[in-house]
Amino acid sequence: MKEAIVLLNMGGPNNLGEVEMFLHNMFNDPYILRTKSTLLRKFIAGMITLTRVEKSQEIYRQIGGKSPLVGHTRSLVGKLQQEVGSDVVVDFAMRYTPPMAQEVCERLKGEGIEKVYLIPLYPQYSSTTTQSSLDDFESAALKIGWDVITVEIKHFFANTTYNRCLIERIKDALGQDNASEFEIVFSAHGLPQKVVDGGDPYQRHVIAHVELLKRMMHEEGLLFSDVSLAYQSKVGPMKWLEPSLDSMLHSLVRKKVIIVPIAFTIDNSETDFELAIEYAEVAHDLGFEEYRVCRCPNDHPLFVQTLAEMYGKMK
Repeated sequence: MKEAIVLLNMGGPNNLGEVEMFLHNMFNDPYILRTKSTLLRKFIAGMITLTRVEKSQEIYRQIGGKSPLVGHTRSLVGKLQQEVGSDVVVDFAMRYTPPMAQEVCERLKGEGIEKVYLIPLYPQYSSTTTQSSLDDFESAALKIGWDVITVEIKHFFANTTYNRCLIERIKDALGQDNASEFEIVFSAHGLPQKVVDGGDPYQRHVIAHVELLKRMMHEEGLLFSDVSLAYQSKVGPMKWLEPSLDSMLHSLVRKKVIIVPIAFTIDNSETDFELAIEYAEVAHDLGFEEYRVCRCPNDHPLFVQTLAEMYGKMK
């Protein structure tokens, strides 16, 4: 039986021309805009896209004219392919920008793939990310009449190898400095409170993940002066998970901080721009001596190993 591993992620514009596509597809996702009416969702999505496209294009201009996410993912796929060998095909599909699920499904069907291991690149489960990506891939397969067996993983925040990777990224950001001089803030992508209240386990997973990493940091002798959790990327007027990263920065006692983007595995505009540029300016205005942002796992060898381990356990 011919098999494939497919990594799933939200995607990001490959050029400035794809920014409108990215926004349109994201806000038309029923897991993102949860209106009962499809027509209402399309109307709201159209209005949001219209009002945000120019601002979003400017964000991408400041980080090189495109999202870094697809490039990092291609590198990760290449390294994972080397790790697992030629007996299994490694590919990836994005939710909102090319390469999208239907294109990938058509290619894999043409290659005679009969079984696919789906690994959404979201450490913690949320219907807005994990379930949306899984449903999108399976709908695309059904649409083209591809009778493929799928095996899915829903989250991996408790994976020891993955968390060792995060610890290495934290050490990279700390460098030769003493951890006790810094506070560390784990910054997770926010969600509307009503999504969590409706049963989405994302917040519980994030909190559990922070606790795991706190124990690992202690075992590694990384004794930061304080460890906190905050949420970023709020959109719209409704209540979102708190505390916000902005309010957290205002409340920190020490003026040396390391930010860890705990909900992302691949760097994107919300790490390279929002955290590394926008919030760096906030920290500067607040008089911070040091403001550092950890890199995401990207194609780190321990993340490659994590994915290979997960594939082995799924078989």
